[in-house]
Amino acid sequence: MIKSMTGFGRSEVAEDNRKFTVEIKTVNHRYLDVNIKMPKKLNFFEASIRNLLKEYIQRGKADVFITYEDLSENNFSIKYNEDVAGEYLGYLRQMAEKFGLEDDIRVSTLSRYPEVFTMEEQNIDEEHIWKLLEKAIREAGEGLSRTRQNEGENLKKDLLNKLDGMLAHVEYIEKRSPEVVGNYRTRLEDKVRELLTEQDIDENRILTEVTIFADKICVDEEMVRLRSHIESTRDILKEGGSVGRKLDFIAQEMNREANTTLSKANDLDISGHAIELKTDIEKVREQIQNLE
Repeated sequence: MIKSMTGFGRSEVAEDNRKFTVEIKTVNHRYLDVNIKMPKKLNFFEASIRNLLKEYIQRGKADVFITYEDLSENNFSIKYNEDVAGEYLGYLRQMAEKFGLEDDIRVSTLSRYPEVFTMEEQNIDEEHIWKLLEKAIREAGEGLSRTRQNEGENLKKDLLNKLDGMLAHVEYIEKRSPEVVGNYRTRLEDKVRELLTEQDIDENRILTEVTIFADKICVDEEMVRLRSHIESTRDILKEGGSVGRKLDFIAQEMNREANTTLSKANDLDISGHAIELKTDIEKVREQIQNLE
C-alpha cells in the first residue's frame, strides 16, 4: 500500500471522568520529525508516545496535539505549609518590634501569603491514564493512515499514467533515431553527388561520416536506461510500502538520462519529445516528494 505524507487524524476518548483528544497532522518532510504539544503533566509519556507514533508514520513532519480533561470532583487537595507560615509570622513580628508597629496579624491575613496554602493534584493512576491515551493515539493514528493511504493511492494512479506517457516518448525517440541517421546519409549522398557529378562517389568515406554522425547522436543507451527506470518505478509503486526515497533517487537518474538525450538531439522532433520527457520526469519527481 502506497502512502502519502500528507494526512490528518483525530480521536476523542472519554472514560471515568477523563477525556483525551488527539489530533495528528502530517506534511512532507525528508525524515521523520514529530512535534508534540500536550499538558506538562503528561510529559513523562513522551517517549512512549513517540514510539507508538512510529507504527503509523515512517517519514514526514507530524504535529501532534493532545488535550486532557479530568472532571473528577476530588482530583485536587489543599496542602497547608506550616513551615512557610511560621517564617512569614516570624518576620512579621520582627518588623512590628523593629519599627514599633502594632502586631495585628490575623489568620485570614497570613493565609493569603504565597505558598501558605497550595493546591495539589492527587496521585494519578499512570497505568490507567496511559491506557486511555494510547487508545486515543491509536484511533487518531488509524484515521491518519486511512487519509494517507487514500491520498497515496490517488498519487499512485496519477504516477502510473505519467509513466505511460514517458514510455511513449521513449518509444518515439527509439523509433525516430534511426530515421534521423538515414536522412542524414541521404542528404550527405545528395550533396556529394551534386559536388562530384563527374567522379565516382567514395562509399567508404560516406559510411565513415555517417558512422561518426550516428555515434554522436546515438541515445540507445540512454533509452535503455530510461525504459529500465520507468519499469522499475512502476514495479516499486505496485509493490507498495515506504518507497519515497527510493523513487526520488530513480527520478534523479531519469532526469540525468533525459538531459543527456536532449544534449545529443540533432532533430527537432527528438528535441521536442526529450523536452516533454524532462517535463514529465519533473512532474513525477514533484509527486514522489509526497510519498512516504
